[in-house]
Amino acid sequence: MPTERLTFPGHTGDKLAARLDRPEGPHLATALFAHCFTCGKDIAAARRIAGRLAAMGIAVLRFDFTGLGHSQGEFANTTFTSNADDLAAAADYLAGRGMAPDLLIGHSLGGAAVLRVAARIPTARAVVTLGAPFDPGHVTHNFGDALDDIREQGRADVDLGGRPITLSRAFVEDVEAENLAPAIGSLKKALLVLHAPRDAVVDISNATHIFTAAKHPKSFVTLDDADHLVSRARDAEYAAEVIAAWAGRYLDLRSPAPPVGAPEGVVRVSEADPAGFLQDIQNGPHHHAVADEPEAYGGSNRGMSPYGFVAAGLGACTSMTLRMYARRKGWPVETISVDVTHDKVHAQDAETPKETRIDRFVRKITITGDLDAGQRDRLLEIADKCPVHRTLEKGARIETELV
Repeated sequence: MPTERLTFPGHTGDKLAARLDRPEGPHLATALFAHCFTCGKDIAAARRIAGRLAAMGIAVLRFDFTGLGHSQGEFANTTFTSNADDLAAAADYLAGRGMAPDLLIGHSLGGAAVLRVAARIPTARAVVTLGAPFDPGHVTHNFGDALDDIREQGRADVDLGGRPITLSRAFVEDVEAENLAPAIGSLKKALLVLHAPRDAVVDISNATHIFTAAKHPKSFVTLDDADHLVSRARDAEYAAEVIAAWAGRYLDLRSPAPPVGAPEGVVRVSEADPAGFLQDIQNGPHHHAVADEPEAYGGSNRGMSPYGFVAAGLGACTSMTLRMYARRKGWPVETISVDVTHDKVHAQDAETPKETRIDRFVRKITITGDLDAGQRDRLLEIADKCPVHRTLEKGARIETELV
């Protein structure tokens, strides 16, 4: 996915550092991502969610709040209210570029900020919270013994996750005074609440309160044993998949007309994990899959291999062709299933000289129904007329250009 590094003015005019992850194909919608408390725009969960949404045509702006990451300003001078103002400034910036946010996503305290500011972003039709507190003041329990020093001295240094940060009394008082219930109750946008039952930073009860306070349409999905930062790749991948599938129900994701001569549109494959082989496969905004390699070949085994997809195409085309023929003939075919195997794996094949490649696909077709022997023989002949079968058998011309 193409990523644009940029800055825009925050609530005080300080330059806030951001990344705009753009779709490689048509731009169908825009999301605004608010990171967790003291984290940053480049946290693993934010990167994966942005990558997944970009693959389905949704641009994502993720930025560092004032005084964090690469943004200007002092975090010690910020409050929960100013974080919400930074979000509103980000939305205004996007609107100025003709990309007003359709979707708001907030992680942890960023999720609380998204809930607070959502009413100020009328273009947003859907909101997602990830490990968000219902009571923003909940975060102060992480300040430990420094809380008394903050109240007495006006500010103090706090160690959060191994990172020293200066917090002010104004921040503590502002976040403790926040009441999100009215904002959630009057949200008037679709809401997805994601939370891990074992979250040790923000208890799962917060998700219950958010969900209960919201009006429909609303959804609640647990993240099983994920940690608060959703730091494991498989957890981030799952969260990204859920958000992408859910958002498609509430955003108007309409692809432009397919290119002339390609009625099925463009199948776009984007690298999802540069450290491995995971790939996002997108055909229009609504059809998504992932490809990968087995762990034995350096992959993470989170999707079918490339040859697995070839076999799937052959099997699907065979089943469809048989169904169309039986339907036209009026034959009593009840069910069709096709098992396809391929005798090589992609990683080995990639290292094999072309002249020695011999690919063999074996199909085992099961058809149930009151059919006689002649009908079954005819259906076996029809299987070989499947278009994908013919393409594989005769070969195809592949034209490649470097864009």
